[in-house]
This record gives sequence, structure tokens and C-alpha cells, in this order.
Amino acid sequence: MCGPGHHVQCNVSRVPCTGLFEICVNNTSSSLLLRKEKEVNVVGREGKAEWGGGQQKENFGLKEIHFSEQEVYSGRSNGKVRHWSLAIGHQYSSLGTQPILCGSIPGLVPKQLRFCRNYVEIMPSVAEGVKIGIQECQHQFRGRRWNCTTVNDSLAIFGPVLDKATRESAFVHAIASAGVAFAVTRSCAEGSATICGCDTRHKGSPGEGWKWGGCSEDVEFGSMVSREFADARENRPDARSAMNRHNNEAGRTSIIELMHLKCKCHGLSGSCEVKTCWWSQPDFRVIGDYLKDKYDSASEMVVEKHRESRGWVETLRPKYNFFKAPTEKDLVYYENSPNFCEPNPETGSFGTRDRICNVTSHGIDGCDLLCCGRGHNTRTEKRKEKCHCIFHWCCYVRCQECIRVYDVHTCK
Repeated sequence: MCGPGHHVQCNVSRVPCTGLFEICVNNTSSSLLLRKEKEVNVVGREGKAEWGGGQQKENFGLKEIHFSEQEVYSGRSNGKVRHWSLAIGHQYSSLGTQPILCGSIPGLVPKQLRFCRNYVEIMPSVAEGVKIGIQECQHQFRGRRWNCTTVNDSLAIFGPVLDKATRESAFVHAIASAGVAFAVTRSCAEGSATICGCDTRHKGSPGEGWKWGGCSEDVEFGSMVSREFADARENRPDARSAMNRHNNEAGRTSIIELMHLKCKCHGLSGSCEVKTCWWSQPDFRVIGDYLKDKYDSASEMVVEKHRESRGWVETLRPKYNFFKAPTEKDLVYYENSPNFCEPNPETGSFGTRDRICNVTSHGIDGCDLLCCGRGHNTRTEKRKEKCHCIFHWCCYVRCQECIRVYDVHTCK
């Protein structure tokens, strides 16, 4: 692993580092090179943000592989079967079964499939990242009309909801991309993969009374893996691919923004004569809260078409010029969301009937808004709970079992 201006030694040749990372991994056939390619994220003149489709490259075996349009675009179906299916649960075992395992994952485009086969040891972390991203989405939207519902009996686990370029789609792409980066980074720090580890390129000089130590989590490597994998299918020169790429990057950027120092004290009798510190990711809940705020303040865009040498290209610009153009940290969308009040198979809405609401809240989780003005029903529920707990010396707690009655309010 290296930084700009350094070199990495492979068994084929000595390769200059042109990006943040270049990694050589020996396997039975050849050396593999995984490079970070610079993302296309151009802010045009007069404050107009433009995101155009760009030719992406992949480097394996120390040679450049250019994907044909047919190879890159095949299997793409917006919000339908995508790599979200990783969250359903696939087992990764011996290296000898790489092609079979990777080939059994539905929704992967050829570039993702090749990535899976070449870097199979980090694929469990990629799958775990997608899973925690979806779980966090369901937590953040638990009191909303759309509660990040997944369909258990379908590989298109979000149904048609993500077919539209809405705020909800923007959030799902951001949180899932962040989840992959987070899980891969954590796995590397725990020593679960041989191609990565702790970040030894400490950022900044140690302060007074402390020094670098421990294992700084290499979030830039995790972000690179997320970028190579999650963005692999977003190569089309259209507005939706541009939107997905931007929101994927916003998700990854959120982790970098929220990285913080953790320190441990050293000294006699609990004194803190010297501290060792390292960079650490926040809890994923913190990332979810951050991206939920970005969802609430997402920037609405409009699609513009213009001709380039490769044909027609769609880009995005802010719908309202008097608003500040979105940055790489912001979420963007260009289609309005359905109201999610009633079931609608075309939009993927399950409606809000029978959803539990908060009768005392005036927010979106309150019965007035969540139930879309239809009113609510109230029923009583009896629950067994531990109560009257007493600590006994030494050393256990003894509790009684009580039955409590609660009012439960559900939408009509």
C-alpha cells in the first residue's frame, strides 16, 4: 500500500503510485493490481453542478481492461435486481470455489463479477456492508410513511421503489455505499483480510502529550473498495447513473467526515503521562443519522442533455439557481416521491394501514401525518416485564414479573 510519489513492488514490474492506493496481491496465476480511479465530479461554470457519465477502467493483472458498453450495461435495471441481493445471505468459503460462488450472486454486472472473483476474501465484508446499510435505513425510516420496506421473497429486495430518482433512492444508495466502506474498513483493521490492514499513513503530527499508536482504520481503502464495486454498474452517460454515482460518493464521504481520534492513557496508577491515539470510524448509527439529515436537505436537480463526441450525455444541475449548488457531501435527486399513503404495486408503496403511530407526536411519525388523515384505531396490549428488581449481596439481581397494559395506536 502506498501514496502518491511512492512505488509498489510487484513480481512483474515496479509500478508508480498515481492514486491514493496501489496494491499488489500474489495469487496462483498473476499479480493483481487494484487501483483507485479518480471520480468524475465536475462543478461547471456559474455554480452549475454537472455530473457526466465517464469511461471507467479496471486494472487486474497489471494490465488495463476496458469494458465494452454491452459488458458494462448488461444486467442494469435501475432499482430492480442489483447487488442489494448480497444482503440476502451468500456464503463464501474456499478460494477454489470463487467462480461458482460469485456467479451465483444475482444482479452483478461483469465488472462486479470479476471484482468478486479476484478479491473473494473481502466479499463477505462487502455483503455485510450492504446488510448493515439496509438495516440502518430501516431504523432511520421506522417512523416514516416509507419505512425502507424490503420484500423477502424477491431478489429486487426494495421492489419498484428505487426505480425512480427520488430522495429515497438517493438515501439507499448513500447508506449502502457507506455500509460497504464501513464494513471493509473494519474487517481490515481486525486483520480479517490479507490485502489490507491498519492505516500506517497517519494524518497530522502528534500533539503534545500523545503519540500515534494502536490501529488507525484505513477508511480510504474501504472507500476505494466500495467505489470499485458499488459504482461498477453506474457507467451509463445518463442522469440516473450520474445521480447514483454522486450519492454513492456522498455516503462514502460521510465516513471520512466523521472519523475521529481515539486515545488510550499510559502511566503509573492510572495517570495519563502519555497517550497513544489512532483514527477510528464512528458507530454506524452516527453515519445513519448524518445521512438522514442529508436526506431531509437533499438538493433537487434537473436533467440536461448535450452532445459529446461519444453521443448524447445527460448531466444534472440544481433546479433552483438561488440555492447553493450541492457539494460532494450532499444527496441529490430529480424525481418527486410518491406519498406512500396507499398501496401501489407500480411505485412499490405498501401504504400505511395498520402501521403503529405515535398519538402524542406532531411529527411525521404522529398519527395525523403517518395515517394520511384516515384516522387511527386504538387497542390495548398486555406485556410481561421485569419489575421491582433488587440487588442481593453478593452478587445477583432478583426481579418480579409484572404485567403492564399499553395502548397501541394503528393507522386505519
